[in-house]
Amino acid sequence: MLRSWKKTIATLVALSALVCAVPALAGDVLRMATTTSTQDTGLLDALGPAFQKDTGIELQWTAVGTGKALKLGEDCNVDVLMVHAPKAEKEFLDKGFGMDRKEIFYNDFVLVGPLKDPAKVKGLTASAALKAIASAKAVFVSRGDDSGTHKAEQGLWKAAELPLPDKDAWYVSAGQGMLATLAMAAERGAYTLADRGTWYKFEADQKGKSPLAIVVEGDKPLLNQYSVMPVNPKHCPSVRADLAKKFSDWITSAKAQKLVGDFKVAGKPLFTPNAAK
Repeated sequence: MLRSWKKTIATLVALSALVCAVPALAGDVLRMATTTSTQDTGLLDALGPAFQKDTGIELQWTAVGTGKALKLGEDCNVDVLMVHAPKAEKEFLDKGFGMDRKEIFYNDFVLVGPLKDPAKVKGLTASAALKAIASAKAVFVSRGDDSGTHKAEQGLWKAAELPLPDKDAWYVSAGQGMLATLAMAAERGAYTLADRGTWYKFEADQKGKSPLAIVVEGDKPLLNQYSVMPVNPKHCPSVRADLAKKFSDWITSAKAQKLVGDFKVAGKPLFTPNAAK
């Protein structure tokens, strides 16, 4: 009997060790593709934990240019998108890759350049500034990465009735995110287009010694609208459409919209919520 009891105890200990060795089941995980501006500004670090606290869903994101983010959605590698290129987003919807697009917040683009402003563009409209930059052959650094900012920049050249200067020596394609592009522009004494949120982050990091400054702002074509868009489960049956909808509902809620509106860098608000417009 004693031997049998010892055997039972040993079996229970072994089973207990086995149970302890098995990891706990992971909670729901939502995969999102978004833009570098939402990561570089720190907004995602505020939204992710708040979303998980309210819903129990872990938010995992990949921050790339909007073009690459849309491609991740098309290829069924993410469940939801948070991007800022309205024309490209609508094409994505028309092809059946996404659904239920909702505008969630906006800021604007700013044209920044060297403190000496060699092309003399300060205070001009965006179109007039680009014409002056092209005429002066002043160095301009483009994101060059098919991001929302890059798409907006290309649209501004077109609106100025100028050909895209991608073969001109003074036009430099960075092929990188916004912070890296701003750093390159600073190093080369160049102009560039930036979203205001990432510009504030870059400016704050310079601690009052930025070699760049805003030269053009406030022009209507510089509006920068962000949207949320679940990937369509009819195109991608494997996506977690239920989790994507929960995020879409959450980010458009009054609580999350307030969180976005209250988010600041160096005391400056970065985004204006407009889901309830």
